[in-house]
Amino acid sequence: MDFLMGALGVVFAFGIVVFVHEFGHFIVAKKTGVRVDRFSFGLGPELWGFQWGETRYCIAWIPLGGEVRMAGEMEPGADPTVVRDSRDFYAKPWYRRIPIVLAGPAMNYVLAYVVFFFVFLFWGQPKPSTEPVVGELVDSYPAQKAGILSGDRILTVNGESVSSWTDVAERIHKNPETSVTLGVRRGLEDRSITVVPVRGAGNQGLIGISPTVLLTPLPVGAALQAGGQQTVYWTVHTLSYLKDKIVNREKPDLAGPIGIASVISKSTRSGVQDYLFLIALISLGIGLFNLFPIPMLDGGHFMFFLWEGITRRPVSRRAAQVANVAGLSVLLGILFYATVSDVQRLRTKPATETVETSR
Repeated sequence: MDFLMGALGVVFAFGIVVFVHEFGHFIVAKKTGVRVDRFSFGLGPELWGFQWGETRYCIAWIPLGGEVRMAGEMEPGADPTVVRDSRDFYAKPWYRRIPIVLAGPAMNYVLAYVVFFFVFLFWGQPKPSTEPVVGELVDSYPAQKAGILSGDRILTVNGESVSSWTDVAERIHKNPETSVTLGVRRGLEDRSITVVPVRGAGNQGLIGISPTVLLTPLPVGAALQAGGQQTVYWTVHTLSYLKDKIVNREKPDLAGPIGIASVISKSTRSGVQDYLFLIALISLGIGLFNLFPIPMLDGGHFMFFLWEGITRRPVSRRAAQVANVAGLSVLLGILFYATVSDVQRLRTKPATETVETSR
């Protein structure tokens, strides 16, 4: 049953995020006067569908994402100088094509914001408790192996009293691969538990625990504001992370389809709010990634059309083909790297980590 719920959770999360993206392209294409031949929920051969006007609406066999097939978009001669119909995608001027390609990422951002809003409205904004009480434990990490349980209150670390989660985190961080003795209160019983923190990022000691999380539903106004703040925060945080990795010439820690699916599957067992919050993060990530100026992505198309507007002539067919091949190579390289990272991560530790934090 857990496997089935996890699988359904993965299908729904990926499906809704990509479908919303494609719906953005669809609705703006329609409003712009581009003929849409097919709009499907899912990919692959048609399972069920109907014709309404000029568009075929259908459900496809593979329930992941969706497809918008615009007239003239994928034809070999899809060049503004070779247009067969006034309602073809490439028959429209560059400034009308730009909203169509940007509508997909925009809808991903809308979905992320709406989901954030509802999570904060009905469940509340997660806030780590400052109390030194264990919330969640990471599977196979030292804390779990040593017998620490959720709800345990940490009283001392190596004989020194601690009064906050920050105290606990700081003392554990300073002792990677060195025995640490925790004084723990469980119910009415006090006990001593020895753990050996593993060495994590920045040479910090980690034992795989997190503080309890407090949730307080927000009023509508505050939820609207918090949704916007989260949308901006995760966008800036992601860009800042990538910038730091590029500047420092370090490999970014990327999650591919395997890693993301593993995280989604786990979130289906941890609560509805965690699952919805993760859908918002995935939607935001897909929207942001598609804005990168890489050929084959929406951001790449945007750059082509912007170039056409500046120079008053379209990118040559040959240049577009070369750029698309290069873009596809980059995307396949990223996918390969992320997939290898997923496999290595799954072999050495859980796909998601909840570790000590001094937030």
